Amino acid sequence: MTAAPAGSRSIAEILDEARARLNRLGPLETDTAVRDGAVLIDIRPAAQRAEFGEIPDALIIERNVLEWRLDPRSDARLPFADNYDLAVIITCQEGYTSSLAAAALQNLGLHRATDLAGGFKAWKDAGLPTTAAA
Repeated sequence: MTAAPAGSRSIAEILDEARARLNRLGPLETDTAVRDGAVLIDIRPAAQRAEFGEIPDALIIERNVLEWRLDPRSDARLPFADNYDLAVIITCQEGYTSSLAAAALQNLGLHRATDLAGGFKAWKDAGLPTTAAA
């Protein structure tokens, strides 16, 4: 292995930096927040959703288009993404990619963006509703 380039950071450092900015929610807190109007967004690819199942009523926006769909300034935004005060909770399979995605949304100005700590797995392990895997 060669030396890391000057100024580069490891993924662990980037993840720690992202999480330091988030008010991460556990499964029960997420369920309550969604009942109170927060939007739960599942960024997992179709193959993962098919293998492990889904959270009913979670909005599916795959990771590769997330910022374009939620940036209020984007021509490709979804209709509900028209303000920076939107309460958005991102979930992935285990809560790693979702932290990076939520931090990216905060970079766009969506200051209430956060993620589900532990991801879909934590939600399911908490006994909250899921759809069956295919």
